[in-house]
Amino acid sequence: MQSAGTTASASGDTGALRLFVFALFFIFGGITSLNDVLIPKLRELFTLGYGEAMLVQSAFFAAYFIVSLPAAALVRRIGYMRTASVGLLCMTAGCLLFVPASAFGLFGAFLAAIFVLAAGITTVQVVANPLISMLGSAASAHSRLTFAQAFNSLGTTIFPYFGAILILGNLAGEDRSQLQGEALRAYTSQATHAVMQAYVGLALALIVIAFAVWQARNRLQEARAAAATGESAFGLLRQPRFAFGALCIFLYVGAEVAIGSLIVNYLMQADVLGLAQGDAGKHVPYYWGGALVGRFVGAWLLRVISPGKVLATAAAVAILLLAVSAQSSGALSGYSLLAIGLFNSIMFPTIFSLASEGLGERAAQGSGIICMAIVGGAVVPYLTGRVADVTGLKLALWVPAVCYAIIVAFGIYARRPRTASA
Repeated sequence: MQSAGTTASASGDTGALRLFVFALFFIFGGITSLNDVLIPKLRELFTLGYGEAMLVQSAFFAAYFIVSLPAAALVRRIGYMRTASVGLLCMTAGCLLFVPASAFGLFGAFLAAIFVLAAGITTVQVVANPLISMLGSAASAHSRLTFAQAFNSLGTTIFPYFGAILILGNLAGEDRSQLQGEALRAYTSQATHAVMQAYVGLALALIVIAFAVWQARNRLQEARAAAATGESAFGLLRQPRFAFGALCIFLYVGAEVAIGSLIVNYLMQADVLGLAQGDAGKHVPYYWGGALVGRFVGAWLLRVISPGKVLATAAAVAILLLAVSAQSSGALSGYSLLAIGLFNSIMFPTIFSLASEGLGERAAQGSGIICMAIVGGAVVPYLTGRVADVTGLKLALWVPAVCYAIIVAFGIYARRPRTASA
């Protein structure tokens, strides 16, 4: 079996590679966050419960479970740059599938398009995570990955704002519950067309980016070395620290996505902010914008404080904010929920780098397993939505709180550098 590695013959190549990775983080972060404004629109159009609406996230994040290891194998076979091109083209195909989904007006067709889009994003993320970790010393890997994730947050901050305008703002003055017959069909057709237009625009941009990456595929030297062992990627789960870290990626992504997916409906509640759907959608960037700020601050903080301690503290504060939001009302309830984004900021890159310490040539395998764990975004939001259907949105916040509690434990466990047996 082959293991792909990456080297740069000159500082210019290293700089180009870093810019390339930053761009990938921006793109897949932004498109992923569009689900937060897509969910309330599809929930309205298809008259869904919270649990059913969360099937959007289930379809999206199921791709991580199914595609991650094949994507890691593709990296080992054809290299990072070519694999990134394949992922971008797959993302393009997923965006274009929104055209027939809109034409058919079927919720299942939208879920299929979302899955294909997510398969491409998974492939791109399997490339990006280990690549940025390799571009520098092991000692600064936590900080470097956190800085790269800031570009992910930049995308998640920008995309939902414009998505809210294009998707949620469409026909904002209409009250669907008051429409019947031909008027209802016309409203549904126009609303699904607005969704389609947003994703077709993304498809056009992705084609250009994929072409640019393909043209640059030979500018960066990608060395292939024989793997030190023929062991299956799943063998990495026998390492306690790696396995615990993979579990925490599952829980973190699930908690982050569950909160982000509920923000619009949460802020629309009369006892929170009582906003209209479009206005609530424009608040989603505050959640992801907090992660953007936190990642730039975290990139510095992780250089001076143990990453495990920073992780445990951030997760503990997230639990506190969830409790405040669930037990309060008005602006305090709404903005304490939005503030969780700031403390989410360092979690993914810190968990990833803590779990992946010392993997060496098995970095692509480790990235594949950890990206599989992102399937938590399919499971935890669905569970949270089902709890919300039974108990209401505020009590459902305790589901992500449990996830953060386990992450606190991992931060404490991994606060010291990895040993050979860890």
